[in-house]
Amino acid sequence: MPRLLIVNCTHDSLLQRLAALGSRPYDEQFIAAASRHLPPGQSLETFTLNIGDGEDLPQGVQLGDFDGAWLSGSPLNVYRLEQPTIREQLDLAGAIWQAGVPAFGSCWGLQLMTAALGGTVHLNPNGREIGVARRIAPTEAGRRHALFDGKLGPFDALCSHEDEVATLPAGAELLASNAVSRVQAMAIREGGKSFWGVQYHPEFDFGAVAAIIALRAQRHLDEGLAMSEGEVDMIVSDFRSVTQDAARKDLAWKYGLHADVLDPKIRTVEFGNWLRAEVLPHAAGR
Repeated sequence: MPRLLIVNCTHDSLLQRLAALGSRPYDEQFIAAASRHLPPGQSLETFTLNIGDGEDLPQGVQLGDFDGAWLSGSPLNVYRLEQPTIREQLDLAGAIWQAGVPAFGSCWGLQLMTAALGGTVHLNPNGREIGVARRIAPTEAGRRHALFDGKLGPFDALCSHEDEVATLPAGAELLASNAVSRVQAMAIREGGKSFWGVQYHPEFDFGAVAAIIALRAQRHLDEGLAMSEGEVDMIVSDFRSVTQDAARKDLAWKYGLHADVLDPKIRTVEFGNWLRAEVLPHAAGR
């Protein structure tokens, strides 16, 4: 049974506010997403570390005890070192890399590992990407990489971010881009160390996106993504409805949604590819 470390990089107080708006905890979303792709009869053993609230690994637990680590999303900015736990999160990301634990980062997780390995992150000059990231196109390297096995590109993905990777760490490969963010996916390998990261959120469902939009409704108005509070409420309601019934043709047509975001197996395929290519081989050899 593979053992995964879930690094929760978001303060619990924010997660509770999102939960009140209909979002599941980030670790639950990831476990559900990854578990869809396990071989028959297999299950995951997971441990959640709430680094966003300053938690450390329990005494006697080492990074080398894990076969993989997932780094979650977060509203933090990696270039603002004065924010609580930023330095601790950077140190942990670097330690995961040095320990040779295969790692996967979603959104902030990508940005965090990028900074820990010497790359840079900045405020996206193209603005915030929220809801559905459109037409993410694998690069030539991405088309060859196991990350996108079974993923037809260009594809859409659920997302929420305002920062982006500006420069990749030395040795990293750019795997996908779109019109909003040049670095939508990257991977880096050095000997037995590996990291895969995406700027979007394969673990999210539409309920998670709806909660983020509801929490930041004023930003939707300020950015011209909706013209009234009522329109924001409608978007939130529609996205919640998609979570409950992905077969709603009316909502798929209204928002331009296709199987890449509606089908949970396709939406989360990156995690399955990571498990097969990195985590399960590591578990077999441990």
